[in-house]
Amino acid sequence: MTEATQTGQLMEVPKGVSLWQDAATRLRKNKLAMFGLVFLIFIILLCLITPWIAPYGYEEQNLRLGATSPSAAHWLGTDIFGRDMLTRILYGGRVSLFVGFIATAVALVIGVTYGAIAGYAGGRTDSIMMRFVDILYAMPFMIFIVLLMVVFGRNILLLFLAIGAVEWLTMARIVRGQIQNLKHQEFVEAAVSIGLSSFAIVWKHLIPNALGPVIVYTTLTIPSVMLLEAFLSFLGLGIQPPSSSWGLLISNGVESMEEYPWLLIFPGLALTLTLFALNFLGDGLRDALDPRSSGD
Repeated sequence: MTEATQTGQLMEVPKGVSLWQDAATRLRKNKLAMFGLVFLIFIILLCLITPWIAPYGYEEQNLRLGATSPSAAHWLGTDIFGRDMLTRILYGGRVSLFVGFIATAVALVIGVTYGAIAGYAGGRTDSIMMRFVDILYAMPFMIFIVLLMVVFGRNILLLFLAIGAVEWLTMARIVRGQIQNLKHQEFVEAAVSIGLSSFAIVWKHLIPNALGPVIVYTTLTIPSVMLLEAFLSFLGLGIQPPSSSWGLLISNGVESMEEYPWLLIFPGLALTLTLFALNFLGDGLRDALDPRSSGD
């Protein structure tokens, strides 16, 4: 073997792959997760461009037409006021998805901040903060949200804040556990040795390294929030007419499901498929970011 050949073999060093690149590769191999991602992107884009593609106006009524089954003119039929169901479902999807993402963002900010502080501080501070979380877990939050809706009015912004204030508890526990595992690592000790503040260590070093479980739980929180909003709308405490959401459409459909079943089937199908897509994506992200499966 010549010296040139030996040198060439020595130079053939495999390229390293980062955790995120490895996770992306693993995620692409998960067919259910990719289906969930593609469907979710599709439904979000469809809801965003609704004003330009909706076949009829959102509040356009035709009382003479009334409730009609699906036809060439109305692909998903009409409701009892003669309003096109496809248009109503698309506009309702905008509200449901908006509630899901915004309320989850509120829970994300509160939960990550609270959990990171508790996990990094440790000791008595951590004990007090987590006992407070335990107390909140014991509270009947559905009653709490219902009281908020009754006392302060059925405001969509209040709905975001109320649901977000309920969903942050588990996020805080997850982040706290991750921070406790990371804060004794060498890179944190190096950051302390060069004089970085606790704030910088938490936000620039610890939280970015704990993003994997946070991302996974976020994708699983969105469907939970959407279901909660649908339940509140079903009870008449969520989105109010003339606005609409999938939950409110389902509630209206239940009232006339025996005579006009399409009023329940189509919005229920839209909500169900979206929830399945989010759960498939969340499960896929969990598997992709799980370091224990790196050798599979």
